[in-house]
Amino acid sequence: MIRLLKIYLTLVFLLVTTFCMAQKSELKFSKDGKFKIVQFTDVHFKYGNWASDIALERINQVLDDERPDLVIFTGDVVYSAPADSGMLQVLEPVVKRKLPFVVTFGNHDNEQGMTREQLYDIIRKVPGNLLPDRGTVLSPDYVLTVKSSSNVKKDAALLYCMDSHSYSPLKDVKGYAWLTFDQINWYRQQSAAYKAQNGGQPLPALAFFHIPLPEYNEAARSENAILRGTRMEEACAPKLNTGMFAAMKEAGDVMGMFVGHDHDNDYAVMWKGILLAYGRFTGGNTEYNHLPNGARIIVLDEGARTFTSWIRQKDGVVDKISYPASFVKDDWTKR
Repeated sequence: MIRLLKIYLTLVFLLVTTFCMAQKSELKFSKDGKFKIVQFTDVHFKYGNWASDIALERINQVLDDERPDLVIFTGDVVYSAPADSGMLQVLEPVVKRKLPFVVTFGNHDNEQGMTREQLYDIIRKVPGNLLPDRGTVLSPDYVLTVKSSSNVKKDAALLYCMDSHSYSPLKDVKGYAWLTFDQINWYRQQSAAYKAQNGGQPLPALAFFHIPLPEYNEAARSENAILRGTRMEEACAPKLNTGMFAAMKEAGDVMGMFVGHDHDNDYAVMWKGILLAYGRFTGGNTEYNHLPNGARIIVLDEGARTFTSWIRQKDGVVDKISYPASFVKDDWTKR
């Protein structure tokens, strides 16, 4: 009888846990019209290495301070074998708080003895993940929808999550990989479908991936672009430009994109109406870094093409910005 009672209670616990996680997986604006995202990037976690302890410490602190609606890891999560154990340890603080999350891979994740497919399938088994079934794709691109606060059937914002791959596949082109033409076509189709569903109006959207686009360097070098935050290195962008920025500009939905990859950059720069932003390096001293480790926070506003963002580090908040207000030159004659 006691054994049956224990089994019954265990089943009830599992059902309640599953129900809670299912509720959390429905991304939705709060009653006050806000939706908060925490972006962790470049954790470069080495399992069993004390130098990675500060990364876990910062992840825990940021999650407690910010209490986000969604967590996004934008690549280079693990940096040594065993990759599966490292990935699960990094995700544990998110799982413990029952927060929904996704992971986009960087160029180093699949260099630690496991493929992208293997890591993706491991993450898919972790409670709270919002990754879709990858089918036969190594690491699929996908869209997360944020529902309206007043109507759970209405999409109010979009979050494009993409795999920026690793290294150039061409022998005569050195450096990092680029978003492919297939990915650009995928994005255009997704954007057009959601626009049609929204009565012909583009939904406010953000994009997340690991390697910055070539436009990051173009914008940062422009004397007319407004840049806020820290830029201590050139963006390590691909040498070929396949046109993702142009596609997003034409579609009119993406307000900003958020990447990692370059550990000494955490800036945001406006370029032709789209904010090109970095997260803050989250890792410890397992890779080069000259900024206090932390995370980027993004808060979307329901029903508007606006958002606020800041960097959260150990000693508090720095570099708070508003899109687009912080990047518009005012009329000085009217001050």
